[in-house]
Amino acid sequence: MFGRRSLLAALLAVAVSVYLLPSPIDPKPHVLKGPPPALEGPLAVNTRLQKGRRLFTGKLHGPESFTSDEEGNVYTGTVDGKLWRIGPDDSLTLITQMGQNLPECGSSTDFEPVCGRPHGVRLDRHGQLIVADSYFGLHSVDPKTGEKTLLLANSQGADGVPFAFLNGLEISSQTGIIYFTDSSSRWGRRHVKLEVIELNSLGRLLAFDPQTGSVKVLLDSLYMPNGIALSPDEHFLLLAETSIGRILRFWLKGPKAGTKEIIMDNMIGYPDNIRLSDHETFLVGITTTRFRKLTPPFLDMIAPYPAVKRFLAKVIPLSWYNALLPRYALVLELGLDGEIVGTLHDPGGQLTWAISDVFQHRGRTYLGSTDLPFLPVLEGWDS
Repeated sequence: MFGRRSLLAALLAVAVSVYLLPSPIDPKPHVLKGPPPALEGPLAVNTRLQKGRRLFTGKLHGPESFTSDEEGNVYTGTVDGKLWRIGPDDSLTLITQMGQNLPECGSSTDFEPVCGRPHGVRLDRHGQLIVADSYFGLHSVDPKTGEKTLLLANSQGADGVPFAFLNGLEISSQTGIIYFTDSSSRWGRRHVKLEVIELNSLGRLLAFDPQTGSVKVLLDSLYMPNGIALSPDEHFLLLAETSIGRILRFWLKGPKAGTKEIIMDNMIGYPDNIRLSDHETFLVGITTTRFRKLTPPFLDMIAPYPAVKRFLAKVIPLSWYNALLPRYALVLELGLDGEIVGTLHDPGGQLTWAISDVFQHRGRTYLGSTDLPFLPVLEGWDS
């Protein structure tokens, strides 16, 4: 009897201690628009993504975003803070390290604030790589020498608010303006899972003018703004709000300039980067799918309950959430009007999963990821 009372007292003490322990997040209740859409019509399951192959296994870890030059080279950044050039012959060349080049770089996200983490990468009109490093800000990098020039530091930020998580990037070919996203003013990339669970609206879409060095906030109060893509005529851009499964259109020109509208909501998954294809459609990488099953998706279930999310953030290590992520790859293809015109699936994750970017260059499609230790590619775009 005494032993049972002691056990109950110990359990009560543990429960009180956990309850009193401060939570790292401050979530608000959020209810998604409804259950996920069904896998039918243009969303019907196929195996188109299983027709590819993997490159640089064990050499490229988390090639997240891509760009290319006229000589056929492709550029990408990885979790160890490095920038790479992939030659037309599939050679691999290190360009530079965004932060310190330590042996520990890439071994844990804890080293990212020191090593750097390049996310969005694009080439500007002068042939320089423009890099959105999640921790160090916007940089211009000479792709031949690796020389880095800081354009805009995270500590500088915009409108008095520092950046915490630079992410998506796009450059106007007409004006040279650099559009980019800061996914959160609270959480850095290494705490992205807390950002998703908390479900805050602390992200921004911004524009940087390299001629004047000025930065402007175009949109604020966004839910983890991520990838962005300009339309072919640059009248608007699309923007992914990852944590709530939504895509916005932000008008840059015309009578709607400066306004936004929702073109996709309650999506089949959480969108990452958005890219313009070689046949003028938009390609959306889905970082995590959101399918109908016997029970609602995990994030759907906890979204309305801040107390549950605060408790989970206190007791569950961030790495454990990886066990909840489905090993499934999905790409959405959208028309210029935002309607789904096709999808590519890898139901068992045989080639890849958790796609961050879908980039087409010279007949090949490069599939990015934030953490996987290889680069999946498709040779062609056949259905």
